[in-house]
Amino acid sequence: MICAAEKVTREDAREDELHIRHLEGFRDVLYPDVAERVRRLIDAPELHSKAALTVDATGVGAAVVDMLRKSGFTFDAVTITGGDTESQHGWYDWRVPKRDLIGGLQVLLQTGRLKIANILEHAETLKSELLNFRVKVNISTGHDSYEAWREGDHDDLVLATALACWYSEYVRKWEAVA
Repeated sequence: MICAAEKVTREDAREDELHIRHLEGFRDVLYPDVAERVRRLIDAPELHSKAALTVDATGVGAAVVDMLRKSGFTFDAVTITGGDTESQHGWYDWRVPKRDLIGGLQVLLQTGRLKIANILEHAETLKSELLNFRVKVNISTGHDSYEAWREGDHDDLVLATALACWYSEYVRKWEAVA
C-alpha cells in the first residue's frame, strides 16, 4: 500500500494539517513490480524534491525493502511491532508499536488535522477501513491489539496512512530538532 501525505500550514490553524494526497493498493502484484511502482512514484517531478519514503518492513514488506535498498534508494523502513517502545536501529530502520501508529492516527482524526481528499481513487476504501478498525483488549492479559473489526476486512490502507502520519509527525519533527 502507498499513502502519500503532505503537511500543510494554514494561517488560521494552530497546528499543521496533514493532507492525504495519494493512496494506492497492491493485491496480487509481484514484489519487483511493487518496488518498480514505488521507484517511479518517488521519481515523479511533483514528489521527487519533497517526498520522504517510509516503507513497512513487517513480514512480506521486508522483500520490498530489500529490493528498494538494492536499487539505491534511501528511505526509512519501519517494522510494526506489538511492543510498547519505539526504537531506531541504524539511521533508517525503526521498530514502532502498532499502538503508536494507530494512536497518532486517532489524534489527527479527532482533532480534524487529517484531511483525505474525496477525489482519491481509494478515499472511500480508506474511510471504510477506518470505520471498521478497532482496538481490542484481552481482559485476561490486558494486552491490546489493533485490527479490522470483522474477520475478512482489510486494514492495509489504515496502516499505510498511519505509517505516513507517524513519519510526518514524529520523524520529521525529530529531524528538525536534531
